[in-house]
Amino acid sequence: MLSIDKLCVCYGDLHVLYNVCLSVNRKEIVTIVGANGAGKTSLIRAISGLIRVISGEIFFLGKNISNLKPHKLVNMGISQVPEGRHIFPTLSVYSNLEMGAYKWSRKHFRKNFADEIDYVFQFFPILEKRKKQKAGTLSGGEQQMLSIARALMAKPKLLILDEPSMGLAPIIVSEIFSTIKQLNEHGMTILMVEQNIESSLSISTRGYVLQLGHIVLEGSGQDLLADEEVKAVYLGKSTSDH
Repeated sequence: MLSIDKLCVCYGDLHVLYNVCLSVNRKEIVTIVGANGAGKTSLIRAISGLIRVISGEIFFLGKNISNLKPHKLVNMGISQVPEGRHIFPTLSVYSNLEMGAYKWSRKHFRKNFADEIDYVFQFFPILEKRKKQKAGTLSGGEQQMLSIARALMAKPKLLILDEPSMGLAPIIVSEIFSTIKQLNEHGMTILMVEQNIESSLSISTRGYVLQLGHIVLEGSGQDLLADEEVKAVYLGKSTSDH
């Protein structure tokens, strides 16, 4: 579904991604892990058209999407849930979900909106109860749920998640990852950037380790969790811990 070949990205004179290659197949969960400053967010921002690709290519469903405008990518079937949620705090939950469905033409809006809002309420029933409430008054976990639900309103083929667990209590993190897994089981293809390596890789089909702008490891989620270097560097564990 998504294929990236020798991607290079810069911020001014600062090179942040070097010859990155990765792929995401249909119905997979693929997670990109790494320390702060590794280039994870830059990578998904490049995929989403938010920063410019200097060289290399990004293909989605066989089409080269390098440097396409974000709204065109949404129309093609890519939705991103940004780090920090970025909901509209003064609007109601319902209105935030309407904003997520903006791509639908006036002719098709009513039916698509009705279908999609029923779909997202299956996964986030608390949002249905809160639909008239201002989004800014929701808890942090509920705001993260709203951010994911809003992205789903565009009916994406590929859902990109940037640090979905950031700033959340452990019990809410568990709930968010459980919902991500459920979405995948219902056929959603997911690309995720996440610092919570154990929780994210445990539900992932495959993963990539990004280090200082380079992919240094790749494999199944379980293989990466079992890798001694990953355990030592990112999980603070070693074979002597077991």
